[in-house]
Amino acid sequence: MSTVESERKARAYLLRVAEPPAPGLVGFVGAHGPVVAAERVRRGDCPPKVREETSARREYDRADHDLARAAAAGARLVVPEDEEWPAWPLHSLTLAAARGVQGSSPPLALWVRGELSLAEVVDGAVAIVGARAATAYGEHQATELAYGLADRGMAVFSGSAYGVDGAAHRGALAAGGPTVAVLGCALDAGYPAGHVSLQDRIAANGGAVVSEYPPGTPPARHRFLVRNRLIAALTEGTVVVEAGRRSGARNTAGTAGALGKAVMALPGPVTSATSVGCHTLIRESQATLVASVEEVVETVGRLGSGGAEPERPRRATDGLAPEALRVYEALPSRAGRSADRVAADSGVPVHTVRALLPALEIDGFASRGEAGWRRCPRRS
Repeated sequence: MSTVESERKARAYLLRVAEPPAPGLVGFVGAHGPVVAAERVRRGDCPPKVREETSARREYDRADHDLARAAAAGARLVVPEDEEWPAWPLHSLTLAAARGVQGSSPPLALWVRGELSLAEVVDGAVAIVGARAATAYGEHQATELAYGLADRGMAVFSGSAYGVDGAAHRGALAAGGPTVAVLGCALDAGYPAGHVSLQDRIAANGGAVVSEYPPGTPPARHRFLVRNRLIAALTEGTVVVEAGRRSGARNTAGTAGALGKAVMALPGPVTSATSVGCHTLIRESQATLVASVEEVVETVGRLGSGGAEPERPRRATDGLAPEALRVYEALPSRAGRSADRVAADSGVPVHTVRALLPALEIDGFASRGEAGWRRCPRRS
């Protein structure tokens, strides 16, 4: 067995014996390597924190069974020793853990279904999350945002839940772009039942379904909260489309903020209970208000598919120097005004105003009549 395969088997064992995020075990593996760490966990020869995290399951050595079961379902275990491991985005979890952010340890490995390379898809990826009981407005906006992002080649991550999550995945698929579903249960758990076929479509159409839970692990509330840190870490920014006052989507947004990622929220009707969480994030300056695909792209720093900033509409006065702009803005659009009056209104010295007005006239910004200077109508 090759070194990488030995490490893969060791990590498959460790994923089974400790409930993520297991910070003690993650640190132990980092210090000793997965193979040695696995051997010592089996014997109980490890620090108290690691023994506490693994004692209930350390005799559950099902690594070969889990790897074979995953392979039979078209899945694989991606480990940090693989080239496709998304090391850089997940490093944000390591840094957060070092700062004492609770529950932010990186995963030991990830079960993945789909041919997509994780290391490549995370570049410029955006998470779209929101309420399960989404309104028609929320589902429409999630679909449109995901379609626009995927159409620009940016991967859309979400949690495969009903409501906003499902709409985001479907929007990305409709655009023919990559989308990734990160689960809070095993890949084979069949949850949620109504989205099993959606997960199949994602895996079969250039996307991926991802989990850190070994085969057979059922869904549980705490696992979805733990899963949220992966959605936040694997993407450059998170958009909350709809969220109640307390919701998993807000939890993901909070985690993204703690990891130093961009946090965005879509405003909704002020009367909508499903937009209260979004409005609170914006009001408390925890999220940037976004209302379009372009604003999301700008916020996460992907300024156009070629990396250049999209051209913005220009005003005719954009090229004016600051004092010239002040003089121009002090000019009336109809009745004429003297140079002295323009100086008083603009705060620019009169001798400078007298020098600038002819130049503005030459450039078509001002015109001189019998009553004095005024703004050129075609430039107003």
